[in-house]
Amino acid sequence: MAYDLENRLVVGVSSRALFDLTYENTIFESEGVEAYCRYQVEHENDILRPGPGFPLIKALLNLNNLPNHEGCVEVIIMSRNSPDSSLRVFKAIEHYGLNITRAVLASGASLAPYLAAFKTDLFLSAYEDDVQSAIDSNIAAGIICTDGLRTYDCEHQIKQIRIAFDGDAVLFSDESERIYQEHGLAAFEENERRNAGNPLQAGPFAKFLKTLSNLQKDFTQEDAPIRTALVTTRCAPAHERVIRTLRAWNVRIDEVFFLGGIRKKDVLQSFGAHIFFDDQSVHTEPASEVVPAARVPYKSKDLDGGCVLDSS
Repeated sequence: MAYDLENRLVVGVSSRALFDLTYENTIFESEGVEAYCRYQVEHENDILRPGPGFPLIKALLNLNNLPNHEGCVEVIIMSRNSPDSSLRVFKAIEHYGLNITRAVLASGASLAPYLAAFKTDLFLSAYEDDVQSAIDSNIAAGIICTDGLRTYDCEHQIKQIRIAFDGDAVLFSDESERIYQEHGLAAFEENERRNAGNPLQAGPFAKFLKTLSNLQKDFTQEDAPIRTALVTTRCAPAHERVIRTLRAWNVRIDEVFFLGGIRKKDVLQSFGAHIFFDDQSVHTEPASEVVPAARVPYKSKDLDGGCVLDSS
């Protein structure tokens, strides 16, 4: 019988999101793909250090050890690397004891066609084109910051995974964000006040949030292995529509921060986020100094449009 990916949380992660390949990437950018592949083969037995996505991926895999949740998470390496240059990555996976057995190795080709085939719920990569393709295919994806935190403790056991999201253009569509950008704060606030009872359209991470929320329902709030937060620059009077939207979606958010212009970095550090998703680099770059962060690109203009998330 074929291995079924239905009813699992499927996370695709690139090798550069999982491990620190900063130096290797400079070889790729300055000398080309052949020099990069040659370096990887020559250093096959040199164990890669953990990268920005490592703590999150390790913690997600550990959810499979919870009673009655065996196999609830599937992590798949999805990389533009060639099979020949990827042995070093698999050796690192084995070294750190990560239960990752499946991979897509595309040898430079786009990963976009395979994301849906593997029923991917979340895709993390440092390569913007692949993340953009995922977003355009309605798959939650983020360009993980590789220039922030440099040291990741591979031995630390995360007891509760903490995931933080921005609101507009991440959990919600960018409809309100566009009004703010085009017409200013006053027009934005008036639009939100006028539409307070109308749920926002779903953004690229709405389905992922619902998947997490469904997993949380198996636990009490105190014992839940995942805790979520909405960290948004919205504040009153734009708060009501957000709360009513989450209520209409029947999803759980454990903590909400309406910051009204206060910088997100400090709140995220206090929350202890293991990943933060935001659509603007002005937020992800400073956040990445204290927590792993990933930027969510806007959907391509010719594919604009959101949807209302079903509450079922």
